Amino acid sequence: MEPLNLGQRVRELRKARNWTLEQAAQEAGLARSTLSKIENEQMSPTFELMRKLAEGLGIDMPQLFTPSTRQQVNGRMDVTRSGEGQAHATATYDHELLNAALSKKAMLPYRARVRARSFDAFDGWVRHEGEEFLYVLTGAIRLFTEFYEPVEMRRGDSAYYDAAMGHNVISISAEDALILWVTSLR
Repeated sequence: MEPLNLGQRVRELRKARNWTLEQAAQEAGLARSTLSKIENEQMSPTFELMRKLAEGLGIDMPQLFTPSTRQQVNGRMDVTRSGEGQAHATATYDHELLNAALSKKAMLPYRARVRARSFDAFDGWVRHEGEEFLYVLTGAIRLFTEFYEPVEMRRGDSAYYDAAMGHNVISISAEDALILWVTSLR
């Protein structure tokens, strides 16, 4: 692990807020020249300067020493209102793709109404790349997987599994079960 460059970290935190040196210095109660020297590694800040800097940036002091895990925040967001997802029906499920407006996602969230009532409703195993998270919203289901015994699940239960492993879901309640599925795409 490389040692943290404090000046670079302070600059990164400032730029993530789209602040100029002047704005950040004002928020922290520091002189602009002092902040510039810190960012350019021309001075080692005292504890008091570090405290002011963290407070001005609206963070806890340890965050000044925590390297960024992302190079850039892209600020993407999409909201799908209830019932307004992209419909996609199959013989066994009625899928509602959620947040379909975003491209290049790392995961695919969708709500599914499980209409299948027996394993025979499927034409073999469903399998695909990635991992999958399943959460039962209403009703009860039976999750079949290629390498495990079937599992009965009810409202509030969840499962996480390798999606390359064959899997199928059937509703075992009187009404169609409703589940939330999130599939990783990378």
